[in-house]
Amino acid sequence: MFLYRLILNLTLWPWLGLRTRWALWTGRRNSDIDERWLLDRPRPAPARRIWVHAASNGELTSVRGALRSLLDRDPSLTLLVTCNTPTGRDLVAGWGEARIETRLAPVDLRPVLRRFLDLWTPAALVIVENELWPERLLASASRGLPVLVIGARMSARSHQLWSRLPGLARHLMAAISWLAPQDDASRGHFVSLGLAPDRLGPTMMLKSAAAPAATGTAPLPFPRARTLLAASTHAGEDEIALDGFLAARRDLPDLQLILAPRHPDRRDGIEAAIRARGLAFATRSRGAEPDADTPVYLADTLGEMDRWYAGAGITFVGGSLVDRGGHTPFEPAAHGSAIITGPYVSNAAPAYAALFAAGGATKVRDAASLAGAIRTLADPGRQARRAEAARSALAGFNSGAAIDAFLAALAAETGIAALAPPTKGTDDALHA
Repeated sequence: MFLYRLILNLTLWPWLGLRTRWALWTGRRNSDIDERWLLDRPRPAPARRIWVHAASNGELTSVRGALRSLLDRDPSLTLLVTCNTPTGRDLVAGWGEARIETRLAPVDLRPVLRRFLDLWTPAALVIVENELWPERLLASASRGLPVLVIGARMSARSHQLWSRLPGLARHLMAAISWLAPQDDASRGHFVSLGLAPDRLGPTMMLKSAAAPAATGTAPLPFPRARTLLAASTHAGEDEIALDGFLAARRDLPDLQLILAPRHPDRRDGIEAAIRARGLAFATRSRGAEPDADTPVYLADTLGEMDRWYAGAGITFVGGSLVDRGGHTPFEPAAHGSAIITGPYVSNAAPAYAALFAAGGATKVRDAASLAGAIRTLADPGRQARRAEAARSALAGFNSGAAIDAFLAALAAETGIAALAPPTKGTDDALHA
């Protein structure tokens, strides 16, 4: 821990000094940096708050249902949701929840975190998935704040790294009050690093609890059965998706593509890739709407994924043809969209294993195999059968009971009785 603090203090404070001098010299400030360092002079109103931290869009979308349960249980509660990216902050702001405040997470330095906790005085810190920042955990625990981690994920690579820092790992595990792992492998990794077994909750895969949201927008102007969604693509995947789409379109001339990149700020490069292939397209963020004669719709906005899933009979799930671990299959499955994925699915390995075993997803490796999968799934009847197989395969991953266990644990740790599920057997659920 000493070395971690030394490195951060020797790098971040001098950097802030240089940045401040530059801002004074040029008269230009970066509001996002100010927010992380609390230089924006926040003045939060007094409230009973829970601090929730999630990395970015994917984690925020998956935890939204659990946050809704928190607010429904206690009408006097306010949530402070922090994240690492401006796009994540904007996504939360777009939810329009009056009792959810959102801002960028503070930098992981003790003085900044002390001031942050002084200002917002949260009753607890809830961490989503794998955001285990040392100073954040230790500063919260040192004030007696419960620290709960939900849907906690630790890969073999991360476990190996933490195992090389046993002292720091033990400190962090001791700061955690309650943890619900995402899978059995993560459960074992946390215990081996020093987490007490009696602080473990049930397995919780948050993405399985995300219900489709009403889109409130008009349906897309082309047949769902002949629409492919390339969802949450990363750099290096857009070209593969476009090439696979083009190859399949030679046999299916009415095929349409919705291309929804994980990071909308890659828009210009994706537009160039589409133009290079001679395809007409419309870009959502530029106010353009597609028609039946527009082969590609670049869906480069936030908070609209439910609309794209609802409009596509086939979904290629991104982050899986490049080694990003793959994204959730639960959202396309919930919308009845036939699932295609690449080989990299470590972020949700148990769910994908169940899908492959049940014939609920197709694995591809390149543009040619993607084109073949699209041709196979272009039939509405086959899409329906594949979607039903996916729903059945993923039914066992429902996290409703685990969310109740989390609320019971949060109630017990904070003393906020209103959060406890109004059912018998709550104590048993805490450590199921």
